[in-house]
Amino acid sequence: MSLKDEITEAIKAAMKAGDKIRLETVRSIKKALLEKEVAVRLTGQETLTEAQEIEVLVQLAKQRRDSIAQYRQAGRTDLADQEAQELAILEEYLPKQISDEEVSQVIDEIIAQVGASSAKDMGKVMGPAMQQLKGKADGKKVQEIVKAKLVG
Repeated sequence: MSLKDEITEAIKAAMKAGDKIRLETVRSIKKALLEKEVAVRLTGQETLTEAQEIEVLVQLAKQRRDSIAQYRQAGRTDLADQEAQELAILEEYLPKQISDEEVSQVIDEIIAQVGASSAKDMGKVMGPAMQQLKGKADGKKVQEIVKAKLVG
C-alpha cells in the first residue's frame, strides 16, 4: 500500500474514532504530499517516489521539532505538547530511526572514504552522510556527531 493510500485510510479511521489530533495530523500529511506531487508534475513526473514521500515527512517532522523547541522556550507547554503528539503520529510513517551508534559507524565510514581529518572537512562528510541517512536520523544529531569526530 502506498503512503498516500495509507494516509487516506488513516484519515477514515481517525474520523470514525473521533481522534481530532490524529485527524488533523494525517490531513496535514496528505496536504503536504499533494502539494509536493503537484510540484513534481511540472517536471513530468506523475507520482512521488518513496524517497520524495520520506522527504516530505522528514520536513514535517523537523517543523514539529522546531515548533516544540520554540513553544517550550516561550513557556507554552500546552502548544508544545500538542506538537509533540503530532510529531509522534508523524514518526509512525517515517522509516525507523537508527541508533547513535549506527549513525556513528556510517559517519566513520564516510570520513575514511573522503579522507576527512579536520573541521574544515565537515562539508565533505555532511553531504554524503545526509544522503545516506536521510529519513533514518535527525540532521542535527548527524551534524553533532560529525562535528565531534572531526573537531575532537
